[in-house]
Amino acid sequence: MTPRMFLLSPANAAGPRGRLLRTSSHVPLATRLRAGERVPIGEVYTFISALYFRGKLAYANAFAPRRSFVITPCLGLLAPSTPVGEQELDALASVPIDATEPRYLEPLLRDVTALAREWPGDVVLLGSIASPKYTQPLVDVLGSRLVFPATFVGRGDMSRGGVLLRAVRAGEELDYIPVSGAVLRGTRPPKLPTP
Repeated sequence: MTPRMFLLSPANAAGPRGRLLRTSSHVPLATRLRAGERVPIGEVYTFISALYFRGKLAYANAFAPRRSFVITPCLGLLAPSTPVGEQELDALASVPIDATEPRYLEPLLRDVTALAREWPGDVVLLGSIASPKYTQPLVDVLGSRLVFPATFVGRGDMSRGGVLLRAVRAGEELDYIPVSGAVLRGTRPPKLPTP
């Protein structure tokens, strides 16, 4: 099997749970950040997004240990273990993920272009595949090498997170198809059965 690289879409640091990390005195992770501790971005995004990012991170760690990167709003691609502090969290919350936003697009294209030169295999997008804010810049650089789990079509975030965690528990990697030319929106599949 050809080795794969995984790109994980970010959690919304400007949303309610991201704001908790910047304001709450009752959330241990927020307390650690305010005390000056630097925390892996994977841990920060897992707190913010809960099931979905936890599923993406667990899946990437299970099937491509040390071969995954998190797409960020303004810091390009970061390994999930990259430590971030309050200053980075503020920056992540202040830049919209929008393909017309240079603070997002320029670091992303810089890092994806370098990745495309160094990595010969497929790159799996674990994220909102129907959103051009991720797919268009990545396809522009990676072309048909950018793939995604076929089962993502029609699923919402929570369902995708559940699919990824079930795959990890089963020890079975999902089937991938290229983003280019794929149907990215479809009929919502039935709810996942309760484990």
